[in-house]
Amino acid sequence: MEKRDIQRESNEVGGLRLVEDAGELREFPLIEKQFVNFIFFRVDPAFRKLADHEKAAMKRDFEAVFNEFADDFLLFNYSLVGFDSRADLMFWRIGRSMDQIQDMTAKLYRTRLGGFLETTDNYLAVTSKMMFVGEGGEDRHHVLAGTRKYHFIYPCSKDPNWSERSAEERDAIIEEHFMIGKKFPNIRIHLTHVFGFSDTEYLISFETNEPRDFLALAEELRQTASRKFTLPRMPVYTCRQRPLRECLDALG
Repeated sequence: MEKRDIQRESNEVGGLRLVEDAGELREFPLIEKQFVNFIFFRVDPAFRKLADHEKAAMKRDFEAVFNEFADDFLLFNYSLVGFDSRADLMFWRIGRSMDQIQDMTAKLYRTRLGGFLETTDNYLAVTSKMMFVGEGGEDRHHVLAGTRKYHFIYPCSKDPNWSERSAEERDAIIEEHFMIGKKFPNIRIHLTHVFGFSDTEYLISFETNEPRDFLALAEELRQTASRKFTLPRMPVYTCRQRPLRECLDALG
């Protein structure tokens, strides 16, 4: 297939480039991106009223379906029981296929326990390259995921005034954030892009073994210049990583 520079196409009408032949479309290099998903569930209170043996069977079936996808994703399980009234359970899934995220979710819903789960929030983001890796693969370009007990999830959107700032001013504000984060080396900070998937623009998450350190970091970030450009009332989720069976048992 002939490769063409679409930036130099001259056939433009009203700002839109006209493509004469589908065969003239440019081939783009394949970039190893990753899709990142945080999905939150709340259990129907009716589930807790079921007999113990019935709940145990449902949990086993749910766990079996969940484990079918262990080779397709980096999978991490979190309980929010006792921390949040909006959700009881969260799965952090990192993979290379959006279809697999959908397939896994659909199969979980088809289990008996899935019939008692309501999705309260679902965030889909993308990395610009393969960023998250499994055990033993961390280096300066790749981040080892899921190594801390607590995970704080913060969807973030900027005020329209943000885009009106100069590139130099925005870079300075981001640099200020970065320097504050470096003061807390025991907190792992992840930034992924959500824009295009939902109304949220960024998804920032913080992994740590000590929640008090995250609170100290959050307090310092409140004092930065970027605070006035961030839309208020965005949810913050506090999640505790646990084995899947412990997460399910915490549901009741």
